[in-house]
Amino acid sequence: QMKRVEKIAPITSLQPNYNLLTRDIEKDILPYCRERGIGVIVHSPMKAGLLSGKMTRERIASLPPDDFRPKTVNFKEPLLSRNLGLVEVLRGIGDRHDHTPGETAIAWTLRDPVVTGAIVGMRSAEQAKQIVRAAEFRLSPEEVREIEDYLNATPIGT
Repeated sequence: QMKRVEKIAPITSLQPNYNLLTRDIEKDILPYCRERGIGVIVHSPMKAGLLSGKMTRERIASLPPDDFRPKTVNFKEPLLSRNLGLVEVLRGIGDRHDHTPGETAIAWTLRDPVVTGAIVGMRSAEQAKQIVRAAEFRLSPEEVREIEDYLNATPIGT
């Protein structure tokens, strides 16, 4: 699809959904953008708050009836247990650097230089500060491997 568009006009940036649970762009879109110098500004790096570190089973159960999240596959079993386990991996890495699981999840999306930014929702000044901290946080290759090891041992998401 992008090849067809580029015949009409150059693509300067792309805004795909990308996070630890939604990684399908790694197969062809990220390599295509890397080869052509197209900037990728991802959205939903914390998967609708699931990777923020603030979601628990109790909080999910108490979300309002009109909230879409409890109806999605990643907020329901069997994936919910695996996803909350991933949050604990992110918490462990973040704790070593005084960062939250959400900041760690954002840092993971920004680890690839083709990802030039992340669109992150926020509701407070404190959340804005955390997002800035996440942009400055760099995961080591060992920490990326720790996350990947968990994901490979427990396949999750879509």
